[in-house]
Order: sequence, then C-alpha cells, then structure tokens
Amino acid sequence: MDALLITDNFQDEAFLTQVIRLAGMIAHTAHELGLPLERWDEEPADFIILALRRPAPLEAVREVRRIAIVPLVVIVDRITEDEHVTLLDAGADWVSERPYSARLLVGYAKVLARRAFGVTRTSLPLLSHEELQLDPAARTVRVGENQPQRLSQLEFRLLHTLMVHRGQVLPTETIVEHVWGYTGEGDRSLVRGLINRLRMKIEPNPNNPQYIRTVPRVGYIFGDE
Repeated sequence: MDALLITDNFQDEAFLTQVIRLAGMIAHTAHELGLPLERWDEEPADFIILALRRPAPLEAVREVRRIAIVPLVVIVDRITEDEHVTLLDAGADWVSERPYSARLLVGYAKVLARRAFGVTRTSLPLLSHEELQLDPAARTVRVGENQPQRLSQLEFRLLHTLMVHRGQVLPTETIVEHVWGYTGEGDRSLVRGLINRLRMKIEPNPNNPQYIRTVPRVGYIFGDE
C-alpha cells in the first residue's frame, strides 16, 4: 500500500515518513500540492497525509478532495474546535494538531486503511444500461462495440452512484456525499466538471447527453425517470 506524504517542513517529513513505514505502508513524499494532484490518475496513492504550512489547511483539503477519495489525515498547528469540524466537513478523515503522537498516527492510519479497503471493487457486480457497461473490477466503462475506457477513481464512483440510482434524480449535494464522502454544499462547479469529463467518455454526443441528464437547479439523473 502506497502512502503520499505532502509536507513543506523537514521535521514533519522525517517523522511522518517513519510513521507511514510503521503503519506498514510505502512512503512517497511531495513538497507541494500541485504536481502530485496533476499526476494523480497516472500515479495514485492509497493514503494521504497532508502536513503543509501553506496553503491554509482548509484550502489544501478541498484541493485534495477535488481529485482523490483515499483516506486523508491532516496535520495542523493549534486550531479551534470550529476549524477542526470544518476540516472534517471538507473531507479530512482525521485531524491531528502539532505536537502529535506517533503512536496515535500509526493507529489511525491502520484503521483508516483497513476501512478503505474492507470492500473492494472486485466484490461489486457489473452494471449495464442499454449499450453501456460498467466493470467495477477493471474500473472501465464500455459503450457498444467501442473499446473499454479506463475511469479515474472519481469518474468511477460518480458513474457507479448514478447507475445504482438509475431513474432517480440525485441532488448535487447527494452526489458529492456519495462520490467524495463529505457534505457537499456549495460544490456545484466541482460536480459539473466531473460530469462533463464523464460525458466525454460515455456519451455519443456530450452536448446532447442520453445517459446522464441535467435536472436544472436540482442535480442529475441517469437513464429515464
């Protein structure tokens, strides 16, 4: 299991790399958010520890959650209870203040990793609708006689959520909660961008979609209502 440590502090890097190893994972380190998130589809990780001083923790968590849905631990300086809850609402799975406990970090890392991989894609059945087929084990989608296309983690979760709820109008906030795993108020642009990327892969005409249709001011629906 690969863990990505994103930190701009040398002491955090040395200490947290050891924590990751003690948790039984392979540590990969980055010193800023941009590059690892740009390469996420090609070089994903199974776990993230975010220990940046800049940008602000909340902004960093939101940036990570736009791309990744893996367990996320955030290391911060002292914050208020309200700030702590806001980070959890934004998508952090656990927040630890400096100075932090290596023992607790190792323990939480093991628990979060166990929960994340308790149900694998291989246990999910194939889903199909008309000419579209979603293969969870391979994380691919196929339309008609076209070649299967690889989906990113977020694209897969979005399409799986929509297909499982076929014929139901899903509000944007509900989609965010199912796909990203946190409360989604105010994230319409985030969902819209992911919907557009997915339409480019599955729709014969993305400008006139037949699978994923927009319900104005509400959300989206897959298939016929």
